[in-house]
Amino acid sequence: MKVVMDELDDQFGEPVEMEITDSLDLHAFSPKDVKAVTGAYLEEARKKGFRIVRLIHGKGVGVQREIVRKVLSETDFVKGFKSGDEFSGGWGATVAELDVD
Repeated sequence: MKVVMDELDDQFGEPVEMEITDSLDLHAFSPKDVKAVTGAYLEEARKKGFRIVRLIHGKGVGVQREIVRKVLSETDFVKGFKSGDEFSGGWGATVAELDVD
C-alpha cells in the first residue's frame, strides 16, 4: 500500500498554479485540502487588493462551510463574513470582506 501512495504522491504532488480572482470554487479540491487552500487563497486575494471575495463551498451537510468559516474567523485581515445572497451562491457560498490596507 505504501508504494501505491508514494506513486500517487509523485503524480499529484506538484503545486498547481491558479489565477487569483475574487471568487474561489472549492469543489475542485479534496476536502482534506480545503483549510490550506482557503488560507493560501485569502493571502493571495489580499495581495491582489480584493476587498470582497466569495468562497464557494457548496451546501451539502456543512462540513466545508465550517472549515472555511473557521479559517476566516482565525485570519486577522478578514473584517467579516456572511452567507452569500441569492446572487452570490446563497448558503452554498461565503462572502468575506478583507482589510487590504
